Amino acid sequence: MTHNTRGEKRRKGLVIVFTGDGKGKTTAAMGLALRATGNGMRVRVIQFIKGAWKTGEVEAVKPLAPLFEIVRAGRGFTIERLRDPRIPMAEHVAAAQAGLVEAREAITAGPFDVVVLDEILGAIKAELVSLQDVLDLIAAKPAMQHLVLTGRDAPPALVERADLVTEMRLVKHPFQQGIVAQRGVEF
Repeated sequence: MTHNTRGEKRRKGLVIVFTGDGKGKTTAAMGLALRATGNGMRVRVIQFIKGAWKTGEVEAVKPLAPLFEIVRAGRGFTIERLRDPRIPMAEHVAAAQAGLVEAREAITAGPFDVVVLDEILGAIKAELVSLQDVLDLIAAKPAMQHLVLTGRDAPPALVERADLVTEMRLVKHPFQQGIVAQRGVEF
């Protein structure tokens, strides 16, 4: 790590990763996106995995368009205990691949200052997209654009490439006591 010894401040678009087994990765990314929007920055969030669930964040940002937009690029959960068996894996793969196209467009051709790829790490783990695809997106990022990646199990190559990595660690979760996901807190 090099430090600027002359006191000059450098600006740079950051690669930010929110990972870990604890709750709060998407929440942190949405908070960052909201802060950016409040500073007049254009934000595009592409949600992998999440599917058609009606979530508070999608509804909340509608009045903020075109500064803040959320695009869904998933068909729902892919892990077996949460997966809708009526949706074939091929549809999950196709949706994630379409999300990659959307991400590439937002990163390379869109007017966006911040691009959030929500649950992209889950898409890597589920083998819906490759780690190399994501590393290629990072390489294509304009110098001043911020790119935020969320999900569990950030691969070491991604951690190495990122400028900022925060790991959310599960300490306690209401699900462990049989409490279901709460509207407004988890979705």
